[in-house]
Amino acid sequence: MNVAYVRVSTADQNPERQREALERYGIERWFEEKVSGKDTNRVELQNMLNFVREGDTVYVHDFSRLSRSVADLLQVVESLQSKGVQLVSMMENVDTGTATGKLMLTMIGAIAEFERMNLLERQREGIAIAKRDGKYKGRKPKEHENLDEVYRLWKNKEITAARASELLGVCRGTFYNLVKNRA
Repeated sequence: MNVAYVRVSTADQNPERQREALERYGIERWFEEKVSGKDTNRVELQNMLNFVREGDTVYVHDFSRLSRSVADLLQVVESLQSKGVQLVSMMENVDTGTATGKLMLTMIGAIAEFERMNLLERQREGIAIAKRDGKYKGRKPKEHENLDEVYRLWKNKEITAARASELLGVCRGTFYNLVKNRA
Protein backbone atom coordinates (compact mmCIF):
# COMPACT_ATOMS: atom_id res chain seq x y z
CA MET A 1 0.00 0.00 0.00
CA ASN A 2 1.22 3.51 -0.77
CA VAL A 3 0.94 5.72 2.32
CA ALA A 4 1.69 9.43 2.61
CA TYR A 5 2.63 11.47 5.64
CA VAL A 6 2.07 15.23 5.30
CA ARG A 7 2.96 17.75 8.01
CA VAL A 8 3.03 21.52 8.32
CA SER A 9 4.25 23.26 11.46
CA THR A 10 1.38 25.61 12.24
CA ALA A 11 -2.39 25.69 11.84
CA ASP A 12 -2.23 28.62 9.43
CA GLN A 13 0.11 26.84 7.00
CA ASN A 14 -1.36 25.00 4.03
CA PRO A 15 -0.34 21.37 3.35
CA GLU A 16 -1.74 21.47 -0.20
CA ARG A 17 1.70 21.89 -1.82
CA GLN A 18 2.88 18.63 -0.26
CA ARG A 19 -0.35 16.81 -1.12
CA GLU A 20 -0.19 17.86 -4.76
CA ALA A 21 3.44 16.78 -5.04
CA LEU A 22 2.72 13.33 -3.55
CA GLU A 23 -0.47 12.59 -5.49
CA ARG A 24 1.51 11.21 -8.44
CA TYR A 25 2.55 8.22 -6.31
CA GLY A 26 -0.99 6.80 -6.17
CA ILE A 27 -1.39 7.31 -2.45
CA GLU A 28 -4.02 5.04 -0.94
CA ARG A 29 -3.90 6.33 2.65
CA TRP A 30 -3.06 9.84 3.86
CA PHE A 31 -1.86 10.89 7.31
CA GLU A 32 -1.83 14.65 7.74
CA GLU A 33 -1.27 17.01 10.66
CA LYS A 34 -0.48 20.60 11.57
CA VAL A 35 2.07 20.43 14.40
CA SER A 36 5.73 21.16 15.03
CA GLY A 37 8.27 18.54 13.98
CA LYS A 38 10.49 19.12 17.00
CA ASP A 39 9.73 15.63 18.35
CA THR A 40 7.94 12.45 17.27
CA ASN A 41 5.13 12.71 19.81
CA ARG A 42 2.56 13.49 17.11
CA VAL A 43 -0.80 11.78 16.77
CA GLU A 44 -0.86 11.23 13.00
CA LEU A 45 2.81 10.23 12.81
CA GLN A 46 2.20 7.58 15.46
CA ASN A 47 -1.02 6.50 13.69
CA MET A 48 0.92 6.12 10.44
CA LEU A 49 3.71 4.13 12.13
CA ASN A 50 1.11 1.83 13.70
CA PHE A 51 -0.84 1.49 10.43
CA VAL A 52 1.91 0.49 7.99
CA ARG A 53 2.91 -3.13 7.49
CA GLU A 54 5.44 -5.14 5.52
CA GLY A 55 5.53 -4.27 1.84
CA ASP A 56 4.03 -0.79 2.27
CA THR A 57 5.81 2.33 1.06
CA VAL A 58 5.62 5.60 2.97
CA TYR A 59 6.00 8.77 0.91
CA VAL A 60 6.99 12.13 2.37
CA HIS A 61 7.64 15.43 0.63
CA ASP A 62 11.00 15.69 2.45
CA PHE A 63 12.61 14.15 5.51
CA SER A 64 12.06 17.27 7.62
CA ARG A 65 8.33 16.42 7.53
CA LEU A 66 9.13 13.36 9.65
CA SER A 67 11.50 15.07 12.07
CA ARG A 68 13.80 18.02 12.64
CA SER A 69 16.08 15.88 14.84
CA VAL A 70 18.57 13.41 13.37
CA ALA A 71 18.05 11.00 16.25
CA ASP A 72 14.25 11.10 15.87
CA LEU A 73 14.47 10.78 12.09
CA LEU A 74 16.72 7.73 12.34
CA GLN A 75 14.38 6.24 14.95
CA VAL A 76 11.37 6.67 12.62
CA VAL A 77 13.31 5.16 9.70
CA GLU A 78 14.47 2.24 11.86
CA SER A 79 10.88 1.65 12.99
CA LEU A 80 9.72 1.56 9.36
CA GLN A 81 12.59 -0.70 8.25
CA SER A 82 11.99 -3.14 11.11
CA LYS A 83 8.43 -3.57 9.77
CA GLY A 84 9.65 -4.06 6.21
CA VAL A 85 8.31 -0.68 5.09
CA GLN A 86 10.13 1.36 2.44
CA LEU A 87 10.45 5.15 2.87
CA VAL A 88 10.59 7.48 -0.13
CA SER A 89 11.35 11.17 0.16
CA MET A 90 10.34 13.06 -2.94
CA MET A 91 12.67 16.06 -2.49
CA GLU A 92 15.82 14.17 -1.52
CA ASN A 93 15.15 11.25 -3.88
CA VAL A 94 16.65 8.82 -1.36
CA ASP A 95 16.05 5.08 -0.98
CA THR A 96 16.57 4.25 2.70
CA GLY A 97 17.10 0.58 1.88
CA THR A 98 20.69 1.10 0.67
CA ALA A 99 23.88 2.01 2.57
CA THR A 100 24.26 5.15 0.46
CA GLY A 101 20.63 6.03 1.12
CA LYS A 102 21.11 5.63 4.87
CA LEU A 103 24.23 7.86 4.74
CA MET A 104 22.32 10.50 2.77
CA LEU A 105 19.43 10.27 5.22
CA THR A 106 21.76 10.92 8.15
CA MET A 107 23.35 13.90 6.41
CA ILE A 108 20.00 15.38 5.39
CA GLY A 109 18.66 14.86 8.91
CA ALA A 110 21.71 16.62 10.37
CA ILE A 111 21.12 19.58 8.06
CA ALA A 112 17.43 19.76 9.07
CA GLU A 113 18.41 19.71 12.75
CA PHE A 114 21.04 22.41 12.12
CA GLU A 115 18.41 24.58 10.40
CA ARG A 116 16.04 24.22 13.36
CA MET A 117 18.79 25.13 15.84
CA ASN A 118 19.70 28.19 13.75
CA LEU A 119 16.05 29.25 13.61
CA LEU A 120 15.72 29.02 17.40
CA GLU A 121 18.99 30.91 17.89
CA ARG A 122 17.82 33.73 15.59
CA GLN A 123 14.51 33.81 17.43
CA ARG A 124 16.26 34.14 20.81
CA GLU A 125 18.51 36.90 19.45
CA GLY A 126 15.50 38.78 18.08
CA ILE A 127 13.67 38.52 21.39
CA ALA A 128 16.76 39.72 23.29
CA ILE A 129 17.05 42.78 21.02
CA ALA A 130 13.32 43.51 21.32
CA LYS A 131 13.54 43.24 25.12
CA ARG A 132 16.56 45.54 25.19
CA ASP A 133 14.65 48.10 23.10
CA GLY A 134 11.55 47.77 25.30
CA LYS A 135 9.45 46.33 22.47
CA TYR A 136 9.05 42.83 23.87
CA LYS A 137 7.43 42.35 27.22
CA GLY A 138 6.52 38.69 26.94
CA ARG A 139 3.05 37.30 27.31
CA LYS A 140 0.58 39.50 29.15
CA PRO A 141 -0.24 38.13 32.59
CA LYS A 142 -3.50 36.24 32.88
CA GLU A 143 -6.20 37.92 34.92
CA HIS A 144 -7.59 35.89 37.83
CA GLU A 145 -11.04 37.14 38.84
CA ASN A 146 -10.93 35.73 42.36
CA LEU A 147 -7.25 36.41 43.11
CA ASP A 148 -8.00 38.99 45.83
CA GLU A 149 -10.29 36.62 47.72
CA VAL A 150 -7.99 33.60 47.35
CA TYR A 151 -4.99 35.69 48.39
CA ARG A 152 -6.84 36.93 51.49
CA LEU A 153 -7.81 33.36 52.48
CA TRP A 154 -4.26 32.12 52.00
CA LYS A 155 -2.69 35.08 53.86
CA ASN A 156 -5.06 34.46 56.81
CA LYS A 157 -4.05 30.78 56.74
CA GLU A 158 -7.60 29.67 55.99
CA ILE A 159 -6.41 27.67 52.95
CA THR A 160 -3.12 26.14 51.88
CA ALA A 161 -1.05 27.25 48.89
CA ALA A 162 -2.04 24.00 47.17
CA ARG A 163 -5.75 24.79 47.65
CA ALA A 164 -5.20 28.41 46.54
CA SER A 165 -3.47 27.17 43.38
CA GLU A 166 -6.34 24.80 42.73
CA LEU A 167 -8.93 27.57 43.13
CA LEU A 168 -7.03 29.80 40.71
CA GLY A 169 -6.35 27.00 38.22
CA VAL A 170 -2.56 27.48 38.32
CA CYS A 171 0.39 25.48 39.58
CA ARG A 172 1.79 26.25 43.00
CA GLY A 173 4.87 27.99 41.56
CA THR A 174 2.64 30.35 39.59
CA PHE A 175 0.60 31.03 42.72
CA TYR A 176 3.77 32.01 44.61
CA ASN A 177 4.78 34.29 41.72
CA LEU A 178 1.38 35.97 41.88
CA VAL A 179 1.81 36.43 45.65
CA LYS A 180 5.34 37.80 45.22
CA ASN A 181 4.10 40.32 42.65
CA ARG A 182 1.38 41.52 45.05
CA ALA A 183 3.87 42.37 47.80
